[in-house]
Amino acid sequence: MRRRPGIGGLQTAAAARDQYRLLGENVAKLRTDMMKEQLATFKSQLEEFARKHKNDIRKNPAFRAQFHEMCAKVGVDPLASNKGFWAELLGIGDFYYELGVQIIEVCMLTRSLNGGLISLQELCNHLRQRRKKDREAVTEDDCLRAISKLKVLGSGFEVITIGKKKLVRSVPTELNKDHNQILELAQGQGFVTVEEVQRRLTWTSGRVIDALETLLEEGLAMIDNGNKDGKCQYWFPCVSSVYSFAGSDT
Repeated sequence: MRRRPGIGGLQTAAAARDQYRLLGENVAKLRTDMMKEQLATFKSQLEEFARKHKNDIRKNPAFRAQFHEMCAKVGVDPLASNKGFWAELLGIGDFYYELGVQIIEVCMLTRSLNGGLISLQELCNHLRQRRKKDREAVTEDDCLRAISKLKVLGSGFEVITIGKKKLVRSVPTELNKDHNQILELAQGQGFVTVEEVQRRLTWTSGRVIDALETLLEEGLAMIDNGNKDGKCQYWFPCVSSVYSFAGSDT
């Protein structure tokens, strides 16, 4: 017969478990302390790096993107406050504030043409034209960061992805799945016809017309019914290169 462990044996086993637990806690605390120390060192080095390369960060978009990646790794957001250390050191908060204002202006000036939906690429092209005098290049990454700050203000700005394109929406229009599929289909040549949508998406004519009429009402589409074949073409400025740079001198 197997003998049950006595009270002394149980106490010894419990003490051993406690020792293992304490040892594990001490190791975890040591690792945490080491990580905190390494993080503090890295943040200090990051500040020194920012001081040394201040001009490059403001003027060089590739350098600026790498700097943001470095910040993200240590949980630093240089755009979090216009009055913080990073804003004072780099003026980078002002850079994105000014860019955000220009994004709003471009979206408002082009809204009558595109219904408040503009491709990120076209938005950047407009901004580059405006900022030539400043000699501060702007990338899509910069635009995305500026727009993310605009969202905090509840301004209705949002970046959506349809197919292979990123679009910036500056109006509260809600696009459903049917609208998104039509916009994706239009990316090929900038327009669609009722017949093409029926054929490519295997929809009924009623479903196609309902979706297209909604897009027309929202100002996202323009209709061209002057074609020789008699088929109406629904053009979408937000995905059509034909309308790119229209009014780019604004």
